Amino acid sequence: MDIVYDYPLYRPPSETNSMIFQVTLGCSFNKCSFCNMYRTKEYSERPWEELKTEIDMAAKFYPETRRVFLADGDALNLPKDMMVQILQYLRLKFPVLQRVSCYAMPMNLLKKKDDELKEMRAAGLDMLYVGIESGSDIVLKKVTKGATYKTIVQACQKARRNGYVLSCMVILGLGGKTYTKEHIADTARVLSETAPEYVGALTLYLEEGVYDEFMTKFGEPFIPLDDSDVLDELEMLVTDFSPKAPVVFRANHASNVYSIGGTMPDDRDKVLTLIKSLKSHPEMLKAKFLRRF
Repeated sequence: MDIVYDYPLYRPPSETNSMIFQVTLGCSFNKCSFCNMYRTKEYSERPWEELKTEIDMAAKFYPETRRVFLADGDALNLPKDMMVQILQYLRLKFPVLQRVSCYAMPMNLLKKKDDELKEMRAAGLDMLYVGIESGSDIVLKKVTKGATYKTIVQACQKARRNGYVLSCMVILGLGGKTYTKEHIADTARVLSETAPEYVGALTLYLEEGVYDEFMTKFGEPFIPLDDSDVLDELEMLVTDFSPKAPVVFRANHASNVYSIGGTMPDDRDKVLTLIKSLKSHPEMLKAKFLRRF
């Protein structure tokens, strides 16, 4: 049995083995200038009867499902009652289900009341993937993220306060050479302040569908980082990121120049040693034609 998906379909790398249900299609915001993921879709929320049928079929053929990811990019935009209905039914139909997760924009977290987030958490929503991208208000505005340093911190703290596991993404090179210092300093600060359980660092890769829009919205000439600059940003981020609790840090996305990872702050020195080695041996970096966003 195969679920018929509405493509393109995206999920975080850590959801490789998860059952995916598209509870929404597209993204209700869809204005981030660096993101080409849902530009071919108009945002919509799928009806319960369709979802129920898909869950029933999947449960019949894959009853041992342990992880579920709710796509597309905006599942948390669903009304609370609809999300609770979906979550409760998933827990009913998959008896050994261990984790349900979805993407979450800061604005959607802030729209939900604490009681609503608590109710969804109790119904079985465990983990949220939040795209922070940058901590710099200048960079966030230039890439039309629809968030600020303050709202990102508030959203992440709200999620943590209501019991969610957080996995946050940031994008190396997002401010170009002009804003590299502000971008990394403020990104390290927002990560240190929110201390999510997981942090993933991607590297900016502008796909053809958004390249012109990104350059126009940036408002001034954008000077992209070369591989050496990306390693400099990564080094600064790892150096300045000081969480109060252990955080699993990864820079192993397909967009990255090299797969790097560790637990901060314990593995900081090991990661920094690797970065310094990569700077001296650029031949070790991933070939550019293999990278993608």
